[in-house]
Amino acid sequence: MNLDQIIDVLRRDEEFLRNVTLWKEIEPQPARFLPFPEALDPRLISTLQKHGISRLYTHQAEAIRHLLRGENTVVVTPTASGKTLCYNIPVLDAVLKTREARALYLFPTKALSQDQVAELHALIALLGAEIDFDIRSYTFDGDTPVTARKAIRTSGHIVVTNPDMLHTGILPHHTLWVKLFENLRYIVIDEIHNYRGVFGSHFANVLRRLKRICAFYGSQPRFICCSATIANPGDFARYLTGEPLCLVDDNGAPRGRKHFIFYNPPLVNRELGIRRSCVLEAQKVAGKFLGHDVQTIVFARSRMRVEILLTYLKEFMRRIKKPEHLVRGYRGGYLPLERREIEHGLRSGEILGVVSTNALELGIDIGQLQVCIMAGYPGTIASAWQQAGRAGRRSEAALAVLVASSSPLDQFIIHHPDYLFQQSPEAGIINPDNLIVLLSHIKCAAFELPFAFDERFGSRWDGGEGVDSTQEILAYLEENRVVHKAAERWHWMAEVYPAEAISLRSAAEENVVIIDKTTPQERVIGEIDLFAAPLMVHDEAIYMHGSRQYHVDKLDWERRKAYVREVAVDHYTDAQLKSDLRVMDILEEKSIGSHLAGYGEVSVTSVATMYKKIKFGTHENIGWGKINLPESTMHTMAFWYAFPETIHEELGIPQQEFSDGLKAAANVLGHIAPLFIMSDPGDISVLPMMRATLWHKPSLFIWERYPGGVGHSAKLFQIYEEVARAGLELVQGCGCQNGCPSCSGPALEVGESGKLHAVKVLQAMIAW
Repeated sequence: MNLDQIIDVLRRDEEFLRNVTLWKEIEPQPARFLPFPEALDPRLISTLQKHGISRLYTHQAEAIRHLLRGENTVVVTPTASGKTLCYNIPVLDAVLKTREARALYLFPTKALSQDQVAELHALIALLGAEIDFDIRSYTFDGDTPVTARKAIRTSGHIVVTNPDMLHTGILPHHTLWVKLFENLRYIVIDEIHNYRGVFGSHFANVLRRLKRICAFYGSQPRFICCSATIANPGDFARYLTGEPLCLVDDNGAPRGRKHFIFYNPPLVNRELGIRRSCVLEAQKVAGKFLGHDVQTIVFARSRMRVEILLTYLKEFMRRIKKPEHLVRGYRGGYLPLERREIEHGLRSGEILGVVSTNALELGIDIGQLQVCIMAGYPGTIASAWQQAGRAGRRSEAALAVLVASSSPLDQFIIHHPDYLFQQSPEAGIINPDNLIVLLSHIKCAAFELPFAFDERFGSRWDGGEGVDSTQEILAYLEENRVVHKAAERWHWMAEVYPAEAISLRSAAEENVVIIDKTTPQERVIGEIDLFAAPLMVHDEAIYMHGSRQYHVDKLDWERRKAYVREVAVDHYTDAQLKSDLRVMDILEEKSIGSHLAGYGEVSVTSVATMYKKIKFGTHENIGWGKINLPESTMHTMAFWYAFPETIHEELGIPQQEFSDGLKAAANVLGHIAPLFIMSDPGDISVLPMMRATLWHKPSLFIWERYPGGVGHSAKLFQIYEEVARAGLELVQGCGCQNGCPSCSGPALEVGESGKLHAVKVLQAMIAW
């Protein structure tokens, strides 16, 4: 059966339809065109016409016109709308008109950069028949052979790389890249919505360093940014680049008919509000398409879910007598060669299905998938549309299914579909001036070029000067013998190479390497960041990779190595983290009657305490164990809301039960908040305290899980009433009696009256 036939069958499937809360058809949209701008080089127009492109989509033509006028531009259109031509055309036009012109392409991942350069090479090859010189484009990343690097530095017209390589491999060695920096005309930044949170805060500082080096060599490149839909694309791009940009967001590309289904797994215990696992339901739904050879992608929220789903789908393929290798997993932690092989298999059709984290959410070309299944809400509207857009990328009909989990966030979305279809997407948030991040990059900048005594790091898009505290930070570095003053300059003096010690993607500077000891020949099978290691690769954990299970024999914390061996067991492990918090500094606070809201700097001490063994298939708890690892302390930012000491009397709640209501309200807010601040649920944590240490009052804290924070706390301080109102609506709308995983948390965790009291606590936050 083809996709249309399967859709017809599903429309008549009563069992399937009982769990569907919304089936929306998005009508096809015809293409809208404009002619090529007259200012383009005729040879480029001729080549594009030979390539089958006789005219441009409206957004492509508009973006190119802005760039030809010398204006920075950000293009915001859906997946597969032809954004690549928005930057390839002006870049090639510049090289045709000035042979020495250079461009720098930045992609958030190596996979995406390698994918996009293939399309660029095809266009350059066609252009070769029209010109009498070679346009050279090269990928420069960790996989680039040393022998090729000199040629790239001196003769590459277009250098394709990623933020990490720019940070560690290009900017610190700018004297080897003189040709690039002296002639740099364009900086292309694709998928800018990906640069939010700590990654975006680091990347904004990398761009500050890049612009500083360009100014030193006398160039002033224009920025070309591309993004999926977010609420503030223009402002976000301006904060990221520090430059004014023209916004192009009127999509002229065609769109095929798309079916979008919201699917809520059935209740298995109505009284407790427990639903069938979204992982099991996603596997069941995916089987309806894989069984009929319809190429399908399944997105899962975590690495663990990817491996569990992959295990189930491989078992399904064996049951229907199809080769299990037709279904593959894809996530961070897989080695690069394995990921490239999977991408190629999807494009060629050799792989029928893939289970992925959001690693495949970006615009990597993985062929013409027809179905996208999301095992749980991805966390943001932008991500949901990106993932749904991976199906039907060539304007044909496609289907996207959102299978909700029992989490409060998923249940809010599944019962409020208008939020996804009518609400403006979330705003991207970054904080380039996070002190820890800023200090790291001022070190790198000082290593690259001396600072003048009156220099401010970075620049503002509205023409303002850079970071006010630049000179104070340099003075602090001098005290620590990192820089020294001489001849009206701050000069680098430390022996260490600063960029190598700074990870752009994690607050932790190190990773834990996972080593397989199944055979005498030890081999590295993956890696994991330092903060996640106590939860994923603690002693006795079951680590999953490529649907294979590995028992963690030992986590060598000091040497950052986890030693594992392959096993075949019927369960996986899930670890728990315990945290304590102290307020260190109040940045902003307001009193609302006897209530108090604020945000500021906090110190959080965390330790992984225990793990549960969860059985495959039934997901029941079959055992537990202790985790013995040292605690870690982090200084970060938090939002808080403090109630008066007599709040239990005001709300009519027995004092001994108020803590249950506070905990239940915290559960709700912790799940709902990411919806409003465009963060991953793992970016924040929530902590209820009956007597907060600073003011000895019942308090709710939402703290950021990155040193120094990235701006989420300040945003929550502004919108906490909106978040509390959404949480209240979720709890009141849930059909359970005493609380469940879909609202305030199960009664076992929050008490029999936790749900009832959570309603009163949330109402109190809104009333004031």
